[in-house]
Amino acid sequence: MVQSTNKIPRPLSPHLQVYKLPLTALMSITHRITGVSLAIGTLLICAFFIAAASGEAHYNFVMGLATSILGQIILFLWSAALYFHMCNGIRHMFFDTGKLLDKKTAMRSNYYVIAAAVILTIATWVCAIGELHV
Repeated sequence: MVQSTNKIPRPLSPHLQVYKLPLTALMSITHRITGVSLAIGTLLICAFFIAAASGEAHYNFVMGLATSILGQIILFLWSAALYFHMCNGIRHMFFDTGKLLDKKTAMRSNYYVIAAAVILTIATWVCAIGELHV
């Protein structure tokens, strides 16, 4: 049996450099990423509790890290991930019941999730900063 060495040109499937993902797909990917980051952040919160239980020196060290600029940025991003994941999880519960599945409503719910996550994050940090200055 003779095999042909000529390859038949086949069409290439679109990839991420060519194909633009819809916002709903990006929200789903972000939901998964925030879930992983929340798990890692929870370990950091556990480290805080362990430091608090270990004594004043350990507690002061962890609080020094948490109140640094980098620590504040990490806490802000963690809280934003928490609210995004929570709001998007609520939306997914509606998806599981068969609601909000048509294209227009699903697209609108994307913006509601983003807006709610931003508002909740900002409100949390405004309250936290207000408590620090009282």
